[in-house]
Amino acid sequence: MILLFAAFVVTFLVTRGITRLIRSGKGPFKDNVTDSGVHVHHAVPGLILLLVGSVVTTGAATPAIRCLGGIAVGVGASLVLDEFALILHLEDVYWANEGRASVQTVALATVCLALAVLGFAPVTGADFEGGPVVVIVAVVVLAVFLWLSWICAMKGKYRVVLFGIFLPVVTVAGAIRLARPGSPWFVKRYAGGSRKQRVAIERAARSDQIWGRRWLRFADAIAGAPTQPVEVSPPAGDVRER
Repeated sequence: MILLFAAFVVTFLVTRGITRLIRSGKGPFKDNVTDSGVHVHHAVPGLILLLVGSVVTTGAATPAIRCLGGIAVGVGASLVLDEFALILHLEDVYWANEGRASVQTVALATVCLALAVLGFAPVTGADFEGGPVVVIVAVVVLAVFLWLSWICAMKGKYRVVLFGIFLPVVTVAGAIRLARPGSPWFVKRYAGGSRKQRVAIERAARSDQIWGRRWLRFADAIAGAPTQPVEVSPPAGDVRER
């Protein structure tokens, strides 16, 4: 897991470094752009490495081979998630605003991998050992956790759901706090003009203004700022029917 985590982070940083050099036309990759041929996105070799590494890690009995499989999984997963936005939109949006979804996905995956490496897990085999009473209590606790996770999802707190897998207290806090504006819970349970609706909107706006801008600056510093498309209006009298 440590090797997988290290391979994931290093691969993302190296990949973004190379793509930024290609984009800026600097370094050894400055002439690596052509206007013909088939462009093989790095998600393709990433998918191959991810599949091969998963099979090797699952089936190998030798620790050294399992470590190599873990490295392959880390490299492959990083390459695939770096182009998550392209896979999501089925369009090359790597340097568009939509491409920031890839950076967010990699960041979330990095945190989850780090928590897994540190040993955080909501359920282990030991939780179901010790007799029927212990098993029943463990099942009830797990059911409550899944219910709270569902509430967080209905409240539009998908990151909380993800982090709550490793830190259940995050799930409890997310389920108690107000829903995000526009979420199913917000629409169905907060009456128009009510205090809950007003406070939820104010809190979300304040949080997005403070943390959203900081996150964008941090993400752009590492992965590169997206290219803002420039809209050009056609000259008057040059509109043709098609």
